[in-house]
Amino acid sequence: MTDARPPGADEAAFIAAVRSGDAARFALITERHRRELQVHCYRMLANYEDAQDLTQETFLRAWHKRESLRGDATLRTWLYRIATNACLDFLDKRNDRIPVPFELPDPGSEVPHLQPYPDRMLPEDPQESAVARETIELAFIVAVQHLPPRQRAVFVLRDVLGWPASQAADALELTVASVTSALQRARVTMRRRLPGRRLDWRSPATHELSDDERGVVKSYIDAHERNDLDGLMSLLREDLRFAMLPAPGTLVMTAEEAVDGWVSGGLFQRGRDDWRGVATTFNRMPAAALYLRSPDDPEYRLFAIAVLRVVDGKIAELTGFDAAGRPWPGLPPTLSVVADVTAE
Repeated sequence: MTDARPPGADEAAFIAAVRSGDAARFALITERHRRELQVHCYRMLANYEDAQDLTQETFLRAWHKRESLRGDATLRTWLYRIATNACLDFLDKRNDRIPVPFELPDPGSEVPHLQPYPDRMLPEDPQESAVARETIELAFIVAVQHLPPRQRAVFVLRDVLGWPASQAADALELTVASVTSALQRARVTMRRRLPGRRLDWRSPATHELSDDERGVVKSYIDAHERNDLDGLMSLLREDLRFAMLPAPGTLVMTAEEAVDGWVSGGLFQRGRDDWRGVATTFNRMPAAALYLRSPDDPEYRLFAIAVLRVVDGKIAELTGFDAAGRPWPGLPPTLSVVADVTAE
């Protein structure tokens, strides 16, 4: 998403708002960039709620620094620079966000603050949407979290947004040589974290779900609603990677081990066997929102979100998120007994 356009009408309107002190006009102009900045913050932080907060912090900083926008940069570039540094300041203050060394066993699992990103909040800009799936899938987001913060920023600015080295160096107050070195190290880590995955982030990429993916989500929900454990087991690969956030740890297990583990944890047992599911998408990936009804409850309540990676018609990775008692964008907190809901 290289932004090489010369400053134009957007910047002229912004500068006019700054000169007149028109805060409302300033907010209207910058608001157009909210969704893409929020995705940028999410890539940096892996947490949807933090991305919302840091996007708002970006707009506050932009207002306070409004006089610093000159005619040598576009408004979008200027806002991305502010957002990137706001995220870096946030990471500098959070000891719980220190990357786990790659050498530890299965470091990809140690991102307990990971949250899924609702597709309906993704940018509507066609150019940004074209690369969204490649750069917002959970595996990519987790891999990015294992880069040190400034290396992470360099990687996102250079290889995701397509900024030239000089522009990234200026934004991060680094030398071009430092940016080049950081990018080389980041690419090595990303290749190790995503073996066999597509690594050309700036090329056009599909973000539509395949028929296989849609079919697997439907079958996954049907198996829950029928308490069909054999059917559920048949959907899982024998080398399933499973995680349930916020609990740390990704386990590799057989389909039978996965289902047996869920049953031994109390699911599909009397009192926890009345399911409804909603097919949806998070992070441009197929997902199921699972609702559970207790015997005395007149409604099904949101219980968990399962984000799936489907390979050859089977679930290869299942990342679950505890969703009980909290709102999730685009999902109703409850379903009535007769409800038939499909989320987009």
